[in-house]
Amino acid sequence: MTDLIQCMASTAEDELPGPDLLCRDALTGLSRTPKTLPSKHFYDAHGSDLFEEICLLDEYYVTRTEEAQLRKIATTLSRAIPPGAALVEFGSGASVKTRRILDASPQLSAYLPIDISEAALAHAAARLRASYPALEVAPIRADFTADITLPERFGARPLVGFFPGSTIGNFMPDEAETFLANVRRLLGAGACLMLGADSTNDPAVLGPAYDDRSGVTAAFNLNLLTRLNRECGADFDLGRFEHRAVWNAGESRIEMHLVSLAGQEVRIADAQLQFAPHETIHTENSYKYQPDFLSALARRAGWAVRQVWQESDPAPFLPGHAGTFCTYLLEGR
Repeated sequence: MTDLIQCMASTAEDELPGPDLLCRDALTGLSRTPKTLPSKHFYDAHGSDLFEEICLLDEYYVTRTEEAQLRKIATTLSRAIPPGAALVEFGSGASVKTRRILDASPQLSAYLPIDISEAALAHAAARLRASYPALEVAPIRADFTADITLPERFGARPLVGFFPGSTIGNFMPDEAETFLANVRRLLGAGACLMLGADSTNDPAVLGPAYDDRSGVTAAFNLNLLTRLNRECGADFDLGRFEHRAVWNAGESRIEMHLVSLAGQEVRIADAQLQFAPHETIHTENSYKYQPDFLSALARRAGWAVRQVWQESDPAPFLPGHAGTFCTYLLEGR
């Protein structure tokens, strides 16, 4: 199976996260006060590559800690996967962590990665088909935050969800609950969801993780402006903006912003936008959900919490500090 399926609540091509949607979202978000850009637009081909580079940084404990945890618990997670099941991954990216589940679960018949980046899907699918020739790999290009309908041929198979990487942290709490409720409806009663979520709340660890010394996260954030210049006819001067990561303790989240270094005017298509000195564009939230909070949220969304694993990873550059990651095994009620 080599097709790339495009699948959303509406299947119209112009509703996929491409240039048209990017430009509409940019004009809407940058006309507000405070200014915003949706984080889903980080992931063009270059943005996806930069994020994979972030995942390898010493400062970015999230991937390292989750992968160590998955190595330990993959066999246990596999026991929740029925024979012939299809694994549905939301926001699959390069599908690196997925291999831990695939290696431990030969009973899987299919893998359905869902991502908005066509390039990331194509590359990941090609590698996985080579590594797992008996597995049907059916990539779906979609905004996984929308209502998704899976291809009919998978309707009779048991479904298992996989949502690693703490992407759930990009949602505000009410949005996270809505998303989990939608996933529950998609997968069905009795289906399992393997969910990864960062619970670190130590500013000394979080700061470097989202503002690394080599500047990769800054380049990732600024790439949004490069996309707007390329795809929306904007004229952002990247030298007049800088990346900033802020720990908001009251909301238990890291915020990423792009800061205007001077008063300036920027054109997007036919619109002229004014930026005051030090005005920011809020580009991403990364909530750090504690286990009790996220478990209660999942229950409200229709899930039973079967088990929670917690893993800590010492910060090599900060003695006495550590990042903490949790994996949840949920079952649809």
